[in-house]
Amino acid sequence: MEEKKETQIDFVIAWVDGGDPAWQRERDRYGKMGEKTAVEETGEREKSGVACDTRDVRYRDWDCLRFWFRSVEQNAPWVHKIYFVTWGHVPKWLNGNHPKLEIVRHEDYIPGEFLPTFNSHTIELNFHRIPGLSEQFVYFNDDMFLLRQVSPGQFFRDGKPLDMLALQPVVANREDAVMPYIYLNNAMVLARYFDKRENMKQQPGAYWHPGYPLLYFGYNLLERMFPRFTGFYTVHGPSPLLKNTYEALWQREGALLSEVCSHRFRSREDVSQYLLREWQKLEGNFYPVNACRFCRYYDLSDQNTSLLHVIEKKKSPAVCINDSQKVEAYDRVKRELNEAFLKAFPKKSSFETDGAGEKH
Repeated sequence: MEEKKETQIDFVIAWVDGGDPAWQRERDRYGKMGEKTAVEETGEREKSGVACDTRDVRYRDWDCLRFWFRSVEQNAPWVHKIYFVTWGHVPKWLNGNHPKLEIVRHEDYIPGEFLPTFNSHTIELNFHRIPGLSEQFVYFNDDMFLLRQVSPGQFFRDGKPLDMLALQPVVANREDAVMPYIYLNNAMVLARYFDKRENMKQQPGAYWHPGYPLLYFGYNLLERMFPRFTGFYTVHGPSPLLKNTYEALWQREGALLSEVCSHRFRSREDVSQYLLREWQKLEGNFYPVNACRFCRYYDLSDQNTSLLHVIEKKKSPAVCINDSQKVEAYDRVKRELNEAFLKAFPKKSSFETDGAGEKH
């Protein structure tokens, strides 16, 4: 029997093949500036007061995508649909005829005035426009994997996302020319609609949930001293989201979101999809849980012993493997990652055809 529309849960995964020559040509045509500009804040665009993140590391592919599909089929067979969001490239091994798979190109849902885009925020802030997407959905970056069996109740309960409301000051990180500004931009938007102390009074259980990690429980206690929001901590893992949250934000902040979506590359003037998660929490439209227990986060480096062990032994329900500037031995690290995933998920999924490992 077909599941009721209001209880369906879809997955959305956004993927880019940074090695695709056609994609590279289009990206370069629209003003790729290079790693030095993004990291050291140099170049003409920085002189004009705008810093963009166009580093190759933002688009580098580790060739682990087939393991994402294996992990979902094994650990979340209940998912209603998987929406695979892509600039246009699709791996040759991907079974486009799979009944649960919908391949969504940017032009299928992002308004034309924002295209082409190389900005993940533009891609993420328009998900509610994907035709057929369910009200409840979980957004995965392509570096987030399910390692153990999970249930729908670990993402949503009674139509509400499970998440963690944790306050944390925005850090003036001089090594990052973009993200600290985005975190502050998110907080500035939220502060226009929510009063911190009033919100704490209205939903104390959202701030003082006994299951929260001690660190963030402590942060929330300390934050009572400050009348204004100083920032938010959002667990970097699969994001449970509601389409009506998107619609509410676009209705209230359409001009801002349109401006963000007009940026071809990630910019310090952007807001991110974390704004949507924090909006849900401040509205009280979520169930508080210790989200840190669900997903372990790792920055890739040249030595990834702990991460590889977590993957092989499936030590966590989910894992996020963040690319970083720390990896110099790319080929070796890529091989080690794939070997670890192959041990964890040796069996092909029904999402794969015989052309595994190839792209077009």
